[in-house]
Amino acid sequence: MRLRTNEIDTIKGTIHALLPDVTIKLFGSRVDDEQKGGDVDLLIISEQPVERPAWTKAQIEARLTRAFHGRKVDIVLDAPNLVHGTIHQIARTEGILIS
Repeated sequence: MRLRTNEIDTIKGTIHALLPDVTIKLFGSRVDDEQKGGDVDLLIISEQPVERPAWTKAQIEARLTRAFHGRKVDIVLDAPNLVHGTIHQIARTEGILIS
């Protein structure tokens, strides 16, 4: 996993401030230690419906992008009230649990 401990702590703190009871997985290029660069792809899994999911996703992405000095952050929300696509299955299967 190509994230430092302080970056993981920032991710967890930022997400849990808005969505306290969720699971967070890192997926995409950052899980491969052999690659370089790349954005940060995160799957956020909630067992409860997420109110205002687009707004919540935008807030998390903006806060983390600022914290990571402009590095792009992509959020995929997984909750019972949201439509699930192929990306959800890929992220659940290939993702690394960080919280």
